[in-house]
Amino acid sequence: MNYSTIKTAIACSLVAALGLAETAQAQEPTVFGGRSQYRTWTIGVNGGFTTPSVLVGGSNSFGKEVGFGEYKLREYYGISLRKQFSSWFGLEGNINRGRIFAHNEEGLKTTIDPWNAPGLPANLDYESAETSVQYSASLNGVFQLATIDFLRRENAVNFYASVGLGLLAYNPVLYTDADGSTGEWNNKGNWGADSQNAGDNDFKKATNIPVGVGIKFKLSDRVALNLGYTMNFVDDKTLYGPVNKGVNDNFSYTYGGLEFSLGSSSKPDLTWHNPVSTLYDELKDPSLRNELEALKQRVTTLEGLVDELGRDSDGDGVSDKFDKCPNTPAGTQVDGAGCPIKFPEPEVAESATYSNIQFEFDSSVLKTESYSTLDRLSSDLRESGASVTLDGHASAEGTEAYNMNLSRDRANSVKQYLVNSGVDANKVMVNALGESAPIASNATEEGRVLNRRVEIKK
Repeated sequence: MNYSTIKTAIACSLVAALGLAETAQAQEPTVFGGRSQYRTWTIGVNGGFTTPSVLVGGSNSFGKEVGFGEYKLREYYGISLRKQFSSWFGLEGNINRGRIFAHNEEGLKTTIDPWNAPGLPANLDYESAETSVQYSASLNGVFQLATIDFLRRENAVNFYASVGLGLLAYNPVLYTDADGSTGEWNNKGNWGADSQNAGDNDFKKATNIPVGVGIKFKLSDRVALNLGYTMNFVDDKTLYGPVNKGVNDNFSYTYGGLEFSLGSSSKPDLTWHNPVSTLYDELKDPSLRNELEALKQRVTTLEGLVDELGRDSDGDGVSDKFDKCPNTPAGTQVDGAGCPIKFPEPEVAESATYSNIQFEFDSSVLKTESYSTLDRLSSDLRESGASVTLDGHASAEGTEAYNMNLSRDRANSVKQYLVNSGVDANKVMVNALGESAPIASNATEEGRVLNRRVEIKK
């Protein structure tokens, strides 16, 4: 497989991974939350050293016979910016610069290729090379692989792998000795218009494929320690100068750094979110398990009610289960109980009779503790045939338009519950007030909790 095929495969893989992350996030159950509930941007700084080799093998123009302990390390450093799309995948941009030093074992020589360096005498030998990297820019897919303590709600240690595509601007300098002090041949100016490598007079550019692994340690809610190793496969044979060699060059970068989570302090970081722990809680935590069993029981009851609601013997629009006046003549206008309307419809008692229906942050899902209030309201409405108004509200996080839609969804959740229990849908009106009518301060979490509500009014 040639280098162009590898680049195409990696680009397609990143696009596919991004699409899968978006699809998984869109289909993620409510218990895991949506991406809007998390911080998803991270900025990082890193620094370390380079070596003219990679773990998976291959050879360079220099250092073919040199062990790790004999490498002369050089500094390398950079910054990164990452967008996390799910708990396992993110896209990260990296910019680095620094130096790479390579040398032969004593007595070995590397020969300049005059075809790649016009004007130089043939068979000119060198023992070492130092390459200055003006910049290395890449876009990488970062895949979080595992965590040490997978039962914690938020991970503390994450293992990851990354792969991407990049652009490298570099300038090699060659030396006749092994320590890089004498016999200098500087590449600058040799990529000009009169050479075969025409383009940039100071730095040559080439694409590269960075492939890395690493481990992250969560130091605080905002800061993480990042340790990693990246292999860079360069699509060029002149990273260490215009030498006689038939394969592309490579180098590795070993580093440590810090990452800083960006965004609202009221939201957790998606990088450290652990859906495995959330699933474990759902299955093993006694209180959550009891709540789940209660929900299952209510679903079973509602399924039975649906079957009964399908029967309407007298055709008056009220099911037999709730019809208090069976066999009503056809065409008779009836109330919610199936009885002929003779008097003005009574109204529901003052709203103080019913407590507000509360909701979790950014959610329109009913809590189980609301069921008793709603069951009592449903019974009263069915007996009286009265109408009720549901005012939906939201706290002040997010935009006004978003909160308006959220408040409407909350009010409709309450209405749907009442209708499913037998209340006439025409007797239930819904108002969406968004964040416009708080009953407590939105400056504190306690106040925001009270503002996420539906009020029951006559």
